[in-house]
Amino acid sequence: MNNKLDPQLLMFAKSMRHTATDAEQLMWQLLRAKRFMNLKFRRQHVIKPYIVDFYCHEIGLVIELDGSQHNTEDGKEYDAERTKFLEALGLTVVRYWNHDVLERTDVVLEHLWSVCTELKNTSP
Repeated sequence: MNNKLDPQLLMFAKSMRHTATDAEQLMWQLLRAKRFMNLKFRRQHVIKPYIVDFYCHEIGLVIELDGSQHNTEDGKEYDAERTKFLEALGLTVVRYWNHDVLERTDVVLEHLWSVCTELKNTSP
């Protein structure tokens, strides 16, 4: 089986890093350079066939930040399919609304802290 990543998918992920939403920019400032619980996060990381907003390999965590397009029927269906795929790989997926990241940052970080703590305690 060929595990090479699609070059177009990689280029698209790279371009997404340069067009991040305000919520993604804020979250990246909080997560980058092991600032959060000394965990290494990647942004706009390819997990074929998807690009996830943030990913921590060490604890198998995917963080998705959602805007209003995720609140449509199509958006909900797509997100459910995506989450099911990622969870089948053994990953944990957490989702936060963009407005919560921007306006209730402390609540988001508290929740994220508890998720990361639990995953760190259960990972080998």
